[in-house]
Amino acid sequence: MQTGEDTQGLRKIIDFTRLISIFILAIHGYLSCYRAFEAWGLTADMTDRIISSIVKIGLFNGFLLPKLAALLCLAISLVGTKGRKDEKQGPKPIIAYLASGLILYFASLLVLYLRVSITMLATLYIGLTTTGYMLILMGGVRLSRLIKNGLEKDIFNNLAETFPQEERLLENEYSVNLPAKYRLKDKVRDSWINLVNPFRGILVAGTPGAGKSYFVIRHIIDQHLKKGFSMFLYDFKFDDLSMIAYNKLLKYRKNYQVMPKFYVINFDDLDRSHRCNPLDPQSMDDITDATEASRTIMMGLNRSWIKKQGDFFVESPINFLTGIIWFLRRYEDGRYCTLPHVIELMQVEYDALFAVLHGQEEIRVLIDPFISAWRNNAMAQVEGQIAGAKIALGRLSSPQLYYVLSGNDFTLDINDPEEPKVVCVGNNPQKLQVYGAVLSLYISRMIKLVNQKGKLKSSLIFDEFPTIYFNNIDSLIATARSNKVATTLAVQDFSQLKKDYGAEQAEVITGIVGNIISGQVTGDTAKKLSENFGKIMQDRQSKSINSSDISISQSTALDYAIPAAKIASLSSGEFVGIVADNPEQKIALKMFHSEIQNDHGAIAEEEKKQVPIPIVQKVTAQDVEENYLKIKREVAKLLRTELEKLQPLTKKPGEDQNQAGSSQQSLSL
Repeated sequence: MQTGEDTQGLRKIIDFTRLISIFILAIHGYLSCYRAFEAWGLTADMTDRIISSIVKIGLFNGFLLPKLAALLCLAISLVGTKGRKDEKQGPKPIIAYLASGLILYFASLLVLYLRVSITMLATLYIGLTTTGYMLILMGGVRLSRLIKNGLEKDIFNNLAETFPQEERLLENEYSVNLPAKYRLKDKVRDSWINLVNPFRGILVAGTPGAGKSYFVIRHIIDQHLKKGFSMFLYDFKFDDLSMIAYNKLLKYRKNYQVMPKFYVINFDDLDRSHRCNPLDPQSMDDITDATEASRTIMMGLNRSWIKKQGDFFVESPINFLTGIIWFLRRYEDGRYCTLPHVIELMQVEYDALFAVLHGQEEIRVLIDPFISAWRNNAMAQVEGQIAGAKIALGRLSSPQLYYVLSGNDFTLDINDPEEPKVVCVGNNPQKLQVYGAVLSLYISRMIKLVNQKGKLKSSLIFDEFPTIYFNNIDSLIATARSNKVATTLAVQDFSQLKKDYGAEQAEVITGIVGNIISGQVTGDTAKKLSENFGKIMQDRQSKSINSSDISISQSTALDYAIPAAKIASLSSGEFVGIVADNPEQKIALKMFHSEIQNDHGAIAEEEKKQVPIPIVQKVTAQDVEENYLKIKREVAKLLRTELEKLQPLTKKPGEDQNQAGSSQQSLSL
């Protein structure tokens, strides 16, 4: 009851109880030091008779019992005391008062053993007892000023932002399962991140050092190879992930009905690189394949063109390159259909080149605009249309690149049931712009061959995905699910995708992926993830302090389950995200915020025992140079042969036959 009458009644009871405590202590002091009071002349017959009748109840027998009774009454009075609340009041001064008071209050009994005069003995005993009593009283009163509540124990609201997570291990023949630990209120519990449907796409985000490769991607490689997947791995910092893939393939080779072959594309170490022609004529069925390959190469070499698709001076070089690729595909059934031959053919002078290309019926619609401008002496327009392609492709004119791109050690159909493959392509951060375009072409051609029905289950893993260009990645994720193609994209931040792919394409990529695993990210990425994860019911408390009491109110409110600020402050190995499920494997608790558990000792021991990627063959500088010159000779031979057939077409308006012939001879050489 909080009425005024009750408050006054409680105060009277407290005062009366404290008065009883003082009265008991006073009588105890009078009886214990009676001879000293006689010496001081402070005794009286009436007082002695009253006290002698009180003593008969037995409370004042000895020295300890009355002290305990007085202390008990004092404690009862302090229980009902409500002092003025003070936020600055700490527990240490209160403990000091109470401890020192109790020591003096009971240690005063030791004074009785001193050999001093009775008056001095009485003065010391009563003084120490009274001082101890007052210190206990002061400590007890301050105890009522202390504010005790749990509002300040969780200043970052960590406990309120926890939520239940999936603790079951849900496995199937395709799943990736990551062991983890998460916090639920004040307890740490075991959980599992169950990627039961990797075919709906996996997006792994995190700033450098967040643990994308160490905590997530290495487990995807391990578990997919263990379950018999074929694999294509884009290794940005070759050979960090490729070493893992090669050794895991050796470990799990018995799990395959047909043992996959391991292939590597590496432009820096040709001894450990296989050779593969991304423009393999057998995989190019019609001119649309050439168009796709041309767009991939040009966008990979000129990343700024991605946002300008449709512009005249962007589409013109793509069409021109398409024409050259398809010409080589049709020439002698693709005998010279390789990217090095394309590069060399593109560098030929226009009069000879146009004459040769015009002879191919299927590409005339692509080449005629250039020939028309050339015949009308609009050289500025021709250069503007073609120079972008010539300059960009000129950067690829390297003997090392020519060597790898002109071979045919394997094809890119990695999930062929009769010949499964594990293919690792390695990039070099220092040569990103050149290598990235070529690797983008490999990836583009590989996707076309992989995303087909009736093939083996396959896993496509792209580390640092924004460093390559892959057109229509959203279509791959949307359509490859039924063909058992699991796609894993690793990015540092969504802003990377916006920079390299444009805002619209980046929005589609991040929106279409079913499984999202994110380490520490900041800015708009953290904000977007927080909004995607949604809100949960969280406890709220508020505190009001007045002169005599405090009031605490509790409520619940919807708030973000994982705020953007928390995503921006995740530790290495700590991840948030959401998973997709299957109709036959429902997951009610899809969202997670947990720390993935790695056996660091076992991983370190495993890395010590790793077998290096074997040497494919010894490649000398002479081999590379000879291959380089051979390609140039083959292009020159092709030109001579075709110009001999199409000599009249090389003549400009107004030129005579001799001029055309001399032009043909010089240009073909």
